[in-house]
Amino acid sequence: MSTIQIQREAFYGRADTQSLAPLWTRLKSLVPEAPAPACVAHQWRYEDVRPYVLESAEHISAKEAERRVLILENPGLHGSSQITNSLYAGLQLIMPGEVAPAHRHTQSALRFIIEGSGAYTAVDGEKTLMEPGDFVITPSWTFHHHGNETNVPMVWLDGLDIPLVALFNSTFREDYPSDEAPVSRPAGDALARYGSGLLPVGYQAGSLNSPVFNYPYARTREALHALTRGSEPDAHAGYLMRYVNPVDGGWAMPTMATTIRLLPKGFATRGYRSSDSAVFVVVEGRGRLQIGDKRFELLPHDVVVVPGWMSYTLHASDDLMLFSYSDRVAQEKLGFFREQRL
Repeated sequence: MSTIQIQREAFYGRADTQSLAPLWTRLKSLVPEAPAPACVAHQWRYEDVRPYVLESAEHISAKEAERRVLILENPGLHGSSQITNSLYAGLQLIMPGEVAPAHRHTQSALRFIIEGSGAYTAVDGEKTLMEPGDFVITPSWTFHHHGNETNVPMVWLDGLDIPLVALFNSTFREDYPSDEAPVSRPAGDALARYGSGLLPVGYQAGSLNSPVFNYPYARTREALHALTRGSEPDAHAGYLMRYVNPVDGGWAMPTMATTIRLLPKGFATRGYRSSDSAVFVVVEGRGRLQIGDKRFELLPHDVVVVPGWMSYTLHASDDLMLFSYSDRVAQEKLGFFREQRL
């Protein structure tokens, strides 16, 4: 070690006693030339993880667990409970006759229904039945509980902005005094009031979230297939649609951007990358997702994470339907979202 380096190290040591550190030794790692997320491209094959999800019911009840979920933890973020640097994902199981107790929290949550039919979630006083492919929102700080009055298990993907809220150290939570919070409005009320291209006269938005909290897959699927009859797919995305807040036309949620796309059989996209890390869920069909030098064969209900600023392409072996969510909306609001068509 040179004399200059010895002097520098001695200086750094003395500065450390005052909780000071030299920026010049850390600048390139703090401000890199391009995103370098710690999360890695990874696939959770549903046929592989489903047995574990179902077995979890043998070890703990929904009531005891509060939320019986197996976290989809990114291998690059082991021990963090994160699927990306800013997002959480997990597979939740509700067995017949069970209720997951009511609570509320700062974090916004989404549910994307994977398996089962007819279980319910109750959000802020309204109950909705859930079907495969439905996209359900639980806004920040709203009481919610889940129940299954059917005779089959119900599985869905939970997506939350837990890491983002943790970054700001802004987490609050509260348990409801009983397992079920009161239901004061009939099922379908929110969709009827706000989800038909109409709004009640005098309506004033009281939340940054969409007032529609269940986007039924039957409607979504019909809309996407209607697009195929009147337009060509985008070369980089296929037929890509975003879930919107009907009040202002913005994203349905304030921190997580949610989209769904259809790739017709045989269609292959050109390369694309963006600064947001995204979680993909296969809704229908089979295909292939190439992320950098990794190739993933896609089957229904598989989950794949695409790290930010990694190029990817998609190929549809059948008509392929993909749901996704990311932190794009947060990046857009902060002014640093970037995308590139390759």
